[in-house]
Amino acid sequence: MGTVFNLPDLGEGLQEAEIVNWHVSAGDNVVADQPLVSVETDKAVVEVPSPYSGLVTKLHGAAGDTIDVGAPLVEFEEEQRSDAGAVVGNIQATSEIIVSAGVATQDAGGRLKIAPAIRAMANKLGVDISNVHPTGPGGSITKADVELAEKDLADVAPMEPIKGVRRAMAQRMAQSHAEVVPATVYDEVDVHDWADGVNVTIRLARAIGAASAAEPSLNAWFDAREMGRRMRKRVDLGIAVNTDNGLFVPVLRDVQNRDQASLSEGLSRLKADVIARSIPPEELRGQSITLSNFGMLAGQHVAMVVVPPQVAIVGSGRIEEKVVARDGQVIIRKMIPLSLTFDHRAVTGAEAAGFMAVLKDDLNKAD
Repeated sequence: MGTVFNLPDLGEGLQEAEIVNWHVSAGDNVVADQPLVSVETDKAVVEVPSPYSGLVTKLHGAAGDTIDVGAPLVEFEEEQRSDAGAVVGNIQATSEIIVSAGVATQDAGGRLKIAPAIRAMANKLGVDISNVHPTGPGGSITKADVELAEKDLADVAPMEPIKGVRRAMAQRMAQSHAEVVPATVYDEVDVHDWADGVNVTIRLARAIGAASAAEPSLNAWFDAREMGRRMRKRVDLGIAVNTDNGLFVPVLRDVQNRDQASLSEGLSRLKADVIARSIPPEELRGQSITLSNFGMLAGQHVAMVVVPPQVAIVGSGRIEEKVVARDGQVIIRKMIPLSLTFDHRAVTGAEAAGFMAVLKDDLNKAD
């Protein structure tokens, strides 16, 4: 009897992985630890090795398919023990298309007002009746309403499933929206005296390290179920990196105890690995606070999204010259806008303001 090797638990509570490409085919003989397949998980591409030697008889899934943790991955000729992980969840995709603004009126029983024949017509045309604008008596959906909605489909591109990095981002943003109680503090810092060519991200990283030392409550993890927090001893800074494939957040470790040269070298390596899609999964996990230097692209003040279990994220906008008042005179200075979004369940307004004050003070230094 053959042996089935299931997709193992890839860590961090991941529920599924998308197949990027197979390294073996049915009929191949493999040895233990030989790469079987590359899969994309939570913002990383990793190789899954064979747990033992044997003849591959069947592959489950093709490139682009999503497989649950614990589901069959590869079948081997010889029966052997496998340490496959257990299924921890499954997120179903939806094929519904929103085609028109407005919501149909419901009757006393909570049902949409639509005749059975018109409902059948909508199903046949692929129209989601919950998003059809009703014009019939009493807020009912008419045949004309469905036909109009169906015409809108002609201007809608075919459904494109969100996969890989973008899927992971969507899931985390939904988690944040459901769990976090966000509040945001905005401010600006005079950076006119910075040296030419200064690495803005590194200066921000250093300042976040200093601010976290002064207000450690923002460098922490919060557990909503236990209603408790864990203060982090190190500042492991997640740095948002935008790519054509989506948003990655590699982690720059122990920023408060490293000099600028070490931080710069570490950041360059992380970015290179992200672009090459070769960054190890462990370097995308464990951040205690996050930085988004979105000003490299555009924008000023933005209320960022805090991703649990973190409690804070710093946003940095575009540096611009502005007219400011100094000592009774009007002058032009280079200013950098800042935003600090925090989870108000774990951080007080005073703590957030104190963090921002230290952040500003460090950034205000010329070197």
